[in-house]
Amino acid sequence: MALQGPEELGEQVEEPEDLDDQDASSISPAEEITLPPGPGGEDEPEEALLLPWDRFSAWLHCICVVGFDLELGQAVEVNKKSGCLGDTQFCFRFRQGSNRKSSLGCFLETTDRDAPPCLKREQGHYYGYVYFRQVRDKSLKRGYFQKSLVLISKLPYVTFFHSLLKIMAPEYFEKQEPCLEAACNDIDRWPTPHPGRILTLPIMGVVIKVRIPTCYDKPGTSQLVQSGQSDSQVSIVLPTIHEVDLFRCFYPVFFHIQMLWELVLLGEALVVMAPSPAESSDTVLALVSCISPLRYCSDFRPYFTIHDSEFKEYTTRTQAPPSVILGVTNPFFAKTLQHWPHIIRIGDMKQAEMAKQMKVKKLKNLKTLDSKPGVYTAYKPYLNKDEEIIKQLQKGVQQKRPSPAQNAILRRYFLELTQSFIIPLERYVASLMPLQKSISPWKSPPQLRPFIQQDFMKTLEKAGPQLTSRLKGDWIGLYRNFLKSPNFDGWFRNRRREMTQKLEALHLEALCEEDLQQRVQMHSEVETVDLVLKLKDKLNQAEKEQLPVRPGTVAKLRAHIEAVILALPEDLQGILHKPSTP
Repeated sequence: MALQGPEELGEQVEEPEDLDDQDASSISPAEEITLPPGPGGEDEPEEALLLPWDRFSAWLHCICVVGFDLELGQAVEVNKKSGCLGDTQFCFRFRQGSNRKSSLGCFLETTDRDAPPCLKREQGHYYGYVYFRQVRDKSLKRGYFQKSLVLISKLPYVTFFHSLLKIMAPEYFEKQEPCLEAACNDIDRWPTPHPGRILTLPIMGVVIKVRIPTCYDKPGTSQLVQSGQSDSQVSIVLPTIHEVDLFRCFYPVFFHIQMLWELVLLGEALVVMAPSPAESSDTVLALVSCISPLRYCSDFRPYFTIHDSEFKEYTTRTQAPPSVILGVTNPFFAKTLQHWPHIIRIGDMKQAEMAKQMKVKKLKNLKTLDSKPGVYTAYKPYLNKDEEIIKQLQKGVQQKRPSPAQNAILRRYFLELTQSFIIPLERYVASLMPLQKSISPWKSPPQLRPFIQQDFMKTLEKAGPQLTSRLKGDWIGLYRNFLKSPNFDGWFRNRRREMTQKLEALHLEALCEEDLQQRVQMHSEVETVDLVLKLKDKLNQAEKEQLPVRPGTVAKLRAHIEAVILALPEDLQGILHKPSTP
């Protein structure tokens, strides 16, 4: 059963390979609704404009209940894991079906624009957040009760949705579908997930308080939501909505964290083989987040199964493995993916075994999912190993330093490493921006200069990562490979778009400072009409693209347009006052 928002799911919901087919019935609470876009660069759309189920759709695509059928399921695999009784949580990720667009697109772009790169909603994928329960039940033919509650969303708010499921799922398993309908109604009364705001979210008698980070927050800091005297009704205060425990995830392989950072940075094909869906999904999410604040731009599947629609595409041997990070638990993958270049084996790690996993293992030694934990690869890192971070984490283990402190140390290490790497790129790209004095209101905005790899490499001699990082090694080689990667392509596309919009905004501001009335007097009616049409195009662009203009600029441009129109004969005024067709 699926409780759905305004759009249908692009594909069948993926499920664990050892779990069986889902019940496909659904209840749709609303038809598609299109909201008017808000004005660019200025006011937000009023929440009052939202219609029933719009707020629900801003958070969730749908809620699914996945049941399991003995006749259709993989009985052998279920028996294999029947010892894993109780509740478990994990997440997966899957492609959105083609030609399926959100009916709330314009509104969501407005609420999404201030989010940091790693928290922008997914364009081509959905996340599935799962709460799976398996308990013994002799009354059932299989001997076990197995069911999952799954939240499908475009939002990568992993910690938040897992916390939400901890509230919803136990209630659902006890009281069944009516409580899900009540939960949907609660969610539909929530404020929209706007970055920077502290949100108070009631759900099934519990109140969650959370703050969504913004792109303006200082990297590496989290503005913790504090409980106040007015929060007597708040039950849960979440310190983060998305961060996983990096140290816990990387503990079995933490001697290799620097090499793993390089592999993720370069978009290398990676497989994580783990004993459970929870460990698989957490480790993949940890890998993706280790290059923050850079956004990981390739595909990643926190929990990938043999039932996934990309199974054949990702396991074929006729071509090189794609740029993707897969998390798997099925032993079948140890054989199917043994040709992949980098494999991470996650397992229980005892203190006495730590020294054994210091060396990188050869791929030929990986035969089954029961192989020793470690990293199996022939990859040679570009940078020399940072012994300081390893010693610091080892000391923390010996002294039983709390896990949150270990996590904070590791997160800070990754952040500083990524920043040292990206600052020279940011500096060079900023130099491609034309000077502001070259912007003329009566000419098209100047173009950005092209990114020339050779020129960038020359800047590294004096202004490279050695200014901020103590690490030695082949930084040039690392940059050269990075410039070929999807992560560079995604980062540069985003920076180029931001800089182009900045140029358009500066051009718009320059236009608003001109005396248009005086200019109109020097031109014919035809030229004046042409000017009005061009100004209207600029206004539409500012609103559509949310150009970063100074407050009041859009209103000033509207006033300019109106003043120019009123200076024309009445017949032309009537024509120009008609709204332009899209």
